[in-house]
Amino acid sequence: MTDTSTPHFDVSPAAGMLFVRRGIAGSVVMLNLLRFRAVADYAAHPELAPASPIGGSEAFGRYIAHTLPHLRASGGDILFLGQGGPFLIGPESERWDMAMLVRQSSVSAFLAFAENETYLAGIGHRVAALEDARLLPLEEMSLRGHAVAGALS
Repeated sequence: MTDTSTPHFDVSPAAGMLFVRRGIAGSVVMLNLLRFRAVADYAAHPELAPASPIGGSEAFGRYIAHTLPHLRASGGDILFLGQGGPFLIGPESERWDMAMLVRQSSVSAFLAFAENETYLAGIGHRVAALEDARLLPLEEMSLRGHAVAGALS
């Protein structure tokens, strides 16, 4: 059983170790599920706070604007950004406001990006924006030779 009642914002040391140990060769795509605060909370990063209160979605927009140049310089990019809503299959009480797919050229490029001081200078917008989040690293699979390949042909 998984813990869905506790908000998740950061990578735990154990999860980080498992991610590296997966040994993903080549690019990695990160599936981000994001739930925004009604009003962004800049208490942890007051230096980034706007003059007037803003919503979590707007704060996350500021995070993307800050992050995108650093992401692209590191070999990554946003593949998909979409508005969420209630699940078609899943808990009726669970909702995600946004889904985002981010491709990074390699695990090592992702780790270097995540530790970049210039990128981290704007992380407070993400912290202020989010009520909860999930991050699932995805490794591309080939359909050729896969058990489902026959069903798709």
